[in-house]
Amino acid sequence: MTETKPGVSFNETMKGGFALGETDPKKGEVKGDAAGTKLAIHCDIDIADSYAFIADPQHYAPMHGRVDFPPFGMNIPAPTGLFNLFSPGDNPRHKQMIYELGFEHEGQQYYVAGKKEVRDDPGVDMWDDITTCFTRLHQGKDKSGPVVGAGVIYIKKEQLLNLIPTIRAT
Repeated sequence: MTETKPGVSFNETMKGGFALGETDPKKGEVKGDAAGTKLAIHCDIDIADSYAFIADPQHYAPMHGRVDFPPFGMNIPAPTGLFNLFSPGDNPRHKQMIYELGFEHEGQQYYVAGKKEVRDDPGVDMWDDITTCFTRLHQGKDKSGPVVGAGVIYIKKEQLLNLIPTIRAT
């Protein structure tokens, strides 16, 4: 008999200011906000084995979804991607949440690579850490390609409320 492992799946949407031609997410956010250019990613995340996902610090789960970016279009299918929860950062007091999605626009491959930086800082700032995703857009099929845009995307409180009913045990 095959042992069934508990898993979880959920949907998450993040959106924020984003600019082509920028490599620094904070500068890209400012430029994108000034121009009214937003990037949104709609992620479908499926963690098939919760125990293995938690036990391995390099635990990646498959992710797919859609990308909204007006210069490229809306509702662009992003069939491949990765999600990682609380992987180690450069500093032992820091963890990362990784969001990566690949998509195509006009025959060219692009790869959105976002990172939430969860820091063990003094004070209460965990909410900002887990809702703020520093994001770069790479040309190519993964994050090794050149950066062609950057910005900061967020999950807002109302989007978080929309996420809760999508959580499903698998």
